[in-house]
Amino acid sequence: RADEERLRMARELHDVLAHSISVINVQAGVGLALLDSDPEQARTALTTIKGASKEALDEVRQVLANLRTPGDAPTAPAPGLDRLPELVEQAAAAGLTVTVGSEGDPAGVPPGAGLAAFRIVQEALTNVVRHSGSRTAEVRVGYGPGRLRLRIDDAGPATGGDAGGSGNGLVGMRERAAALGGTIEAGPRPDGGFRVLAELPFTVPDRERRPPEPPEETM
Repeated sequence: RADEERLRMARELHDVLAHSISVINVQAGVGLALLDSDPEQARTALTTIKGASKEALDEVRQVLANLRTPGDAPTAPAPGLDRLPELVEQAAAAGLTVTVGSEGDPAGVPPGAGLAAFRIVQEALTNVVRHSGSRTAEVRVGYGPGRLRLRIDDAGPATGGDAGGSGNGLVGMRERAAALGGTIEAGPRPDGGFRVLAELPFTVPDRERRPPEPPEETM
């Protein structure tokens, strides 16, 4: 049990810090490059850095607070897919344009599945920023009965040998999916881009299940 909790906290810290530090790194480069030629744009980059660092600090504090008091309820709700617009905004600050589409009804997705989905999308977009030459990405979310399906695509090409990321990021995504009995597929597309596919099953609470329709009476 202690090992599982340690791994969970490691995933949370990695996902929070990797995403925010990637944004900070990109914007720091922009600020340095434009400091003399375009001070106003450099100021914008510094503002983005300040916002990303504050958000990372707040989330790290939340993770540490939960770690110190494991028996208590979290002091703030865990992020879910309703916060995808925040990821889109943060990606834009790092120079990545993200389009999001969805199908189905998001009602009834439990917090655990929503958190896993949010972190998987977050890590996938972080990997695009860090490891792909693409400046665009697409996120598709499919809501089905007792199941979430995620697809994150970028057009490539990969920069360096770590297409789609490696190490802790992909491991963390697979662990999140496996904890729900789901799967992750990640790899290059035939057209040169990269794709992450996630299938996340979840249990629909009994109170949210619709009773079966009564049979029609026949004359």
